[in-house]
Amino acid sequence: MSEIRDELDPPFEIVEPAHWAGAAIFNSPHSGSTYPAEFLTRSRLDVGTLRRSEDSFVDALVTGVVTRGYPMMRAHFPRCFVDVNREPYELDPRMFDGRLPSFANTRSMRVAGGLGTVARVVGDAQEIYDQRIPVDDALQRIESLYKPYHRALRRLFTKLHRMFGAAVLVDCHSMPSTAGHRDERPRPEFVIGDRYGTSCVGVVSETVEKTLRSLGYGVSRNKPYAGGFITEHYGNPSTGLHAIQLEINRALYMDERRYTRGPGFAQVAVDLETLAQRLGEIPLEELRPYRAAAE
Repeated sequence: MSEIRDELDPPFEIVEPAHWAGAAIFNSPHSGSTYPAEFLTRSRLDVGTLRRSEDSFVDALVTGVVTRGYPMMRAHFPRCFVDVNREPYELDPRMFDGRLPSFANTRSMRVAGGLGTVARVVGDAQEIYDQRIPVDDALQRIESLYKPYHRALRRLFTKLHRMFGAAVLVDCHSMPSTAGHRDERPRPEFVIGDRYGTSCVGVVSETVEKTLRSLGYGVSRNKPYAGGFITEHYGNPSTGLHAIQLEINRALYMDERRYTRGPGFAQVAVDLETLAQRLGEIPLEELRPYRAAAE
């Protein structure tokens, strides 16, 4: 259920377990559904259309991992307002009234597609704004939401690493059941993204894939999603920091047209708890930093 508020308070949330069971964190950066009222006055689209960019209910799907002893983090602001799964300054100069900082990345593929840190489009390339927005507005979203979110996520990741000597970040997303009107072929039920083996050690990807397959799901690895900025930025296996992206097919747990939970929601939630437990059972020596051969 989406909300409209004058202020985003709190803009995000970390839910920690009473007892920490293992070295895994679940993150839901795109499930936010609280829309700032001022943003909606500037948008030419209604909330229903804007919601097409949401990973609806993904945060609710993974909440159960907390009872199993694993922390979770979720954004309350929508990704079409500011997207924390981008570089901090992936910005399209055509969107803004004013000059962007010289260090802004204005030429990435994501910017070209209208999906930078501050998005230009949602859904099937529908323009969010009918006029340019002040560049200071975009920079304020980055300062007040994007940067605090990443500071909090990094602190949580570091805390886990200090507790266990290693940490695994599971970055949770959802995907439409089909690619769109031009390609109606069904997608896998889950897509694992490990940046082609660079964002985590193999045992993490293998555990996720083996667990999901044992639960009866179809799984693809790195196609069509290999992992975004969070997976790439936080994964550093040589230091014991591992990140993997998990894309969940929306048809498994929700009605994609009505934006309501579907009959499969409860089962997917239980299965994600099982996944958390399996990740927590990975021997820590397989996750901790590599040691030099001389040692």
